[in-house]
Amino acid sequence: MATSLLPEERALTTLHTIALAVATLASSGTDRRLLLEGSGVSCSDLDTPDKLITHAQELRVFANALANTRDPALGLSLGLRMHVSAYGMLGYTMLASRTLRDALTIALGRPALLGTYFKLSLEDDGDEARLVAVGYRYAPELTVFNSELCLTSLLTVLQDLLGTSIRPLRVCLSYRPPLHAATYEQMLGCPVEFGASRNALCFDAELLDRTLPLADPVTYHYGLQQCLKLDAQLDSRHDVLDQIRHHLADNLREACDLDSVARQLHRSERTLRRHLQQLNTSFQRLLDEVRYDKARQLLVQTDLPIYLIAEQLGYSETASFRHAFQRWSGQSPSLYRR
Repeated sequence: MATSLLPEERALTTLHTIALAVATLASSGTDRRLLLEGSGVSCSDLDTPDKLITHAQELRVFANALANTRDPALGLSLGLRMHVSAYGMLGYTMLASRTLRDALTIALGRPALLGTYFKLSLEDDGDEARLVAVGYRYAPELTVFNSELCLTSLLTVLQDLLGTSIRPLRVCLSYRPPLHAATYEQMLGCPVEFGASRNALCFDAELLDRTLPLADPVTYHYGLQQCLKLDAQLDSRHDVLDQIRHHLADNLREACDLDSVARQLHRSERTLRRHLQQLNTSFQRLLDEVRYDKARQLLVQTDLPIYLIAEQLGYSETASFRHAFQRWSGQSPSLYRR
C-alpha cells in the first residue's frame, strides 16, 4: 500500500535524522542508495538543509536501514549518535538556554522542529523528572525502532546540554521485551522496564534547574526568534498544501491542473510549483491523495456503483480509476469495499 497517501502520514519533517542514519551506516560500508531506495530522497537531497520530506519517506529509509544492517538494536545505536547539534537552530538555542528546564520547554513546544513521531511532555514529580513519549501512530513494524531512537536521542540531548554524562534513573517502554532486550541496560546504563503504560526516560529532577555550561542570553534570544520564524514557515507550508487539497476536494469532477488551482488561490503557478518542490511533493501526488481519500470514503460509506465513483473523482474512464486505486491500495475497489 502507498502509505504516504494516508492522511496521518502527511506530516513534514527535516532531513536531519535520515541524513545522520545514512552517513553513519555508509561509514560502516552500507550502500547509501540501498538505504534511500523507494523513499523518493536522493543522495544530493541529503546536502540540502531546507528540503522537507514526509514521515512516510523517512519511515521507508528506517525500514531499509533495518533490512540492510540486520541490526535489531539499530534504533538504540543511532539515537545515541543524535547529538543536539543535529537539530539545527533549535539545537543551538537549547544549548544557549539558561537551564535544562528552559531548553526542554523550547524543544517540546516546537514538535515540528524536533521531527518526532511521539507526543512529548516533561513531568516533574518530586525527585524524578520524566520525558514521556506517547501517541505513536505510524508504521507498527517500526514501533520498537522508533521508540528506541526517540528515547536514546533524548538521553544524548540531555547529556549534550549538561555537558556531562548522566545515568538515567530508569527507562520505561510500552512494548514487550524484544529479542535484543539484554542490550538495553548495557547501552543505556540504567534499569529498563518493559510492558509499561507509556514510554518514558526518567532522570534526577535536580538536573532540571541546573545552569547549562553554554548558556548565553543574547544567543538564546536570537535563536528563539529564528526558531519561531522556522516554525511559522513550516506551518505556512502545511497551509499551502491544505489549501490545494481543499480546493481539489471541492472540484474533483472538473479537470484540475496546477494553473487553474493557482488562479483560484490567487497565487502564481510558478510559486506553487516551487512550494511543492521544496516540500518534496507534486501536484499529481496531492491530486492522488485527495482522490484516494474520497474513493475510500465513497466505497465504504455509500453503495454507489464503481463507475459513478470514478466520475465523482474526475475520471473519464472507470478502468483508469480501477488501475489508480490498485496502485494506491494494493487491491481493487471492489475488494476494498468488502
